[in-house]
Amino acid sequence: MQHTLSSEPLGHRSAPITVRALVADDDPSSRLFLVEALRSLGLYAHACHDGPSAIALARDEAFDLLLLDCRMPGAGAEQVLTALRHDPEARSSDCTAVATSAEMDVIERQRLLSAEFSEVLQKPCSLADLRRILALVHAGAAAMPLLDDAQAIATMGDADVVRAMRTLLRAELAGLYQDLDDLLDDTEALADRMHRLRSSCGFCGAAALGVQATLLQRHLKLKHSGSLAPLSRFRRSLLATIDALGGDTVA
Repeated sequence: MQHTLSSEPLGHRSAPITVRALVADDDPSSRLFLVEALRSLGLYAHACHDGPSAIALARDEAFDLLLLDCRMPGAGAEQVLTALRHDPEARSSDCTAVATSAEMDVIERQRLLSAEFSEVLQKPCSLADLRRILALVHAGAAAMPLLDDAQAIATMGDADVVRAMRTLLRAELAGLYQDLDDLLDDTEALADRMHRLRSSCGFCGAAALGVQATLLQRHLKLKHSGSLAPLSRFRRSLLATIDALGGDTVA
C-alpha cells in the first residue's frame, strides 16, 4: 500500500473505532458512574459486579479497556488481570487494564503498576481522569495513526527531511526487530533502546509506535514480573510501522 506524504496536513491514517470497555465493580454507584461516564465519552461500556464475571466476560469478548475494582467478591483486580494475562485463549488478555480503588497508598499503587496495570485510579474519579485513561486505550487499541504526516511535518518543517528521516527509521526498526529477542535478556539495554526509539518516532510522526515504546520502557523500569503484555503490543506495532514505512513516499 502506498502512503503519500505532501506538505499539506493529511491527518491520521486510521479509521475511527469504537472502544469497548468492561467495568467490574461491586459498588452500584461507582459502577453506574463509570459506565455512564465512559458512554458519554463515546465508548461501548459493559458492566459486571464481581471478579469471576469479569474473568468470564473478558475471556469471551474482546475489550480494549478493563476497569477493575481492587476489592470485588470472588477476585479483585489483580487476580482478574493475572488470570487473563496468563490465559492464551482469553480475547482480552493483552488489553489496557486500569485498577480502581477507594483506598490507595503509594505501596499499593506501585504494586498494582508492577502487576501490569497501565494506570491506577482512586475513586471517586472524574471525567478528566477517564479522558486521560482513554488516551492510553487509544494507544493500546491502535487507534493512533501509524504515521502522522501532520505531526512529522510540524516537527521537521519539510517533507523532504521527513522522507529522509523515515528511511533511517525503517532501517532502525528492522534492526530492532532482529535484535528484540536477544534484548529480552538485558532489560536495561532494551529500556535504553526504547528511550532512543521514542525520539526517532517523534521526529517521524510514528505516533502509535512511540506510545508503545513509552509503555514498554515504563514497564521495564518498574521491573514487572509475569507475562509481558506490553512487549506483545510493542511487537505488533513495530511490524505494522515497518510495513507502513515500506510504502511511504513523498509527493
